[in-house]
Amino acid sequence: MTLACPTARTLLQRSPLVASAPLDFAVVGLNHQTAPVEVRERAAVRAGETDALLGHLARHAREVMLLSTCNRTEVYMAGLAGEPLAAFEGAWGHALHEYLYVYRSEEAVQHLYRVAAGLDSLVIGETQIQGQVKRAWQDANERGLSATLLNKVAQGALAAGKRVRFETGMSDKVVSVSSAAVELAQKTLEGLEGRTALIIGAGETAELTLTHLRAAGIEDVIVVNRTEARARQLAEKLGGRACAHELLQEALPEADVVIASSAAPHYVLNAELVHSALARRPGRPMFLIDISVPRILNPDIAGVAGAYLYNLDDLTGIVTNNLASRQAARPHAEAIIREAAADLSRWHLTREAQIAKRDRALACA
Repeated sequence: MTLACPTARTLLQRSPLVASAPLDFAVVGLNHQTAPVEVRERAAVRAGETDALLGHLARHAREVMLLSTCNRTEVYMAGLAGEPLAAFEGAWGHALHEYLYVYRSEEAVQHLYRVAAGLDSLVIGETQIQGQVKRAWQDANERGLSATLLNKVAQGALAAGKRVRFETGMSDKVVSVSSAAVELAQKTLEGLEGRTALIIGAGETAELTLTHLRAAGIEDVIVVNRTEARARQLAEKLGGRACAHELLQEALPEADVVIASSAAPHYVLNAELVHSALARRPGRPMFLIDISVPRILNPDIAGVAGAYLYNLDDLTGIVTNNLASRQAARPHAEAIIREAAADLSRWHLTREAQIAKRDRALACA
């Protein structure tokens, strides 16, 4: 008796066999919910480290995407060849397991979709993360670390994030780390009209912060950056004065507000420098907030009389007060994420069925 090869219909009817193959996708990382800033900065991606980190991580998976922001460091992996948690700790060389989370298969997909939509951010619904996810995926592509599965998941995450913002109106009210920092400065200094602000950094977050400072009434802004040309470019774009990094100590006494948003391998300001600056402006306090990870303002500044130092974790309260409307939109947003993740699962099942059909056909040939 000769057994006939199963048809495609028969293969599709055997859905439990197809479904038993889980999505070979995982994420491991830490964020503002699982780790304080002093731990997050130990897992930050510093300039010049990306190649080495990805080189190590690529030994544990065929596809790898590294997402690093001021509030999170996450590694997305497809085609795993090892344990994600061990891969992460090995890459950074720190014992971080008590702060790390690991999600696999569909849970990992939903996590990335929620991240891209801003639902997992310190500031719910913030838009900056969408671009950061896109750049992380593009970087993985350029390095040859992204293929069919990671491409599909990343594209789905970006599309889901766009749907959430368009359909829920969650991002209509501007709420971001930068706007929260400016609002905190307003409260601490009882208004910003007529004040001078000094921004350390010239990147995307620095530009957004400068925009909010302008809206809050600050007209005099000093932009400091290691690359003076970049400082000048931002100052000219939004109005302000550029200052070379080596002249920071001379410019500091002018500043009522100092916002640090830059990457540096060491602290750029400490208690001694701030104390000296305040001595040259008696009776005038200075507000400093460090939204960099790793931090670039030495925590010892908090001990200087007249200096008010804050970091990212100090923004939690003010952010919470600004999120009522966005929280109301969360159920709708979460429903969109579930729907989008279900679409990805159906794609996976169909793909598995097609692979099974092809393999059966080859076996019967």
